[in-house]
Amino acid sequence: MNSQTYADLLSMGAAKLRALGIEDPLRDARKLLLLVCHLSPADLIACENDSAPKPHIDAFQIVLEMRASRVPFAHIAGEASFYGLSLRSDSRALIPRPDSEVVVELALGHIPQETAVRVADLGTGSGALLAALLSQRALAQGVAVEADENALSLAVENFEQIGVADRVQAVHGSWSEWSGWRDCDLIISNPPYIRSDVIPDLEPEVRDYDPTQALDGGADGLHAYREIIGLAAEMMTPGAILVFEIGFDQKRAVSDLLIKAGFANLSHKQDLGGRDRAVAATKS
Repeated sequence: MNSQTYADLLSMGAAKLRALGIEDPLRDARKLLLLVCHLSPADLIACENDSAPKPHIDAFQIVLEMRASRVPFAHIAGEASFYGLSLRSDSRALIPRPDSEVVVELALGHIPQETAVRVADLGTGSGALLAALLSQRALAQGVAVEADENALSLAVENFEQIGVADRVQAVHGSWSEWSGWRDCDLIISNPPYIRSDVIPDLEPEVRDYDPTQALDGGADGLHAYREIIGLAAEMMTPGAILVFEIGFDQKRAVSDLLIKAGFANLSHKQDLGGRDRAVAATKS
């Protein structure tokens, strides 16, 4: 008769992940155990000394091996939590990350609660930024612009899942081909901003599972910012707002690009780790 308890599984899983250099092995082992056993954290505490049935043990072993191979938890679970929303997550687009929630906060500060506005998300990926904005602003209409057809399909699934699809226009194409700049009150973007030479050194969960085209910002990480800011300066309506996610060391460089292009009223926001993460500016 099997004598492995849930506590044994948790301990074994954490030890395996720790030996492989996973950053928070106990947290990840617990999340995997909760996932496959369909338990709440309270349930796990209550039954931690109970013998685990074989189907739970087998399922846990499978997902543990996946995580040990550095498959991101969001891909194992098939979903990620972002701004209080449960969004589908897989290899089609970047995994929504908690740091990006401050980008949403900065954008929401420029969108009055009871005002009908049009918001575009350039390079929407999973649709996380736009989904979060629309979930908080019932009168807002959105445009999701994405060059990768696979990523756009994931975004559309997420818009449908959270009930905002009827307020979103999905546009398959690059932001340079998009013609709706003048129609938007606010444009938000989390563009590729990692320097090309840094990508090989990223954590395997990012390097091997996030789409490279959503990461690679060129030699200095600023290629997409230059392109978007140049287009925005030419085509956005005066008074409209441009909001970016930025890398932790890019505040000055992106701000300088915005100022040189004639944008004004710059504001910035840091993530929970105290790192610069978002910048907003007004088209003059």
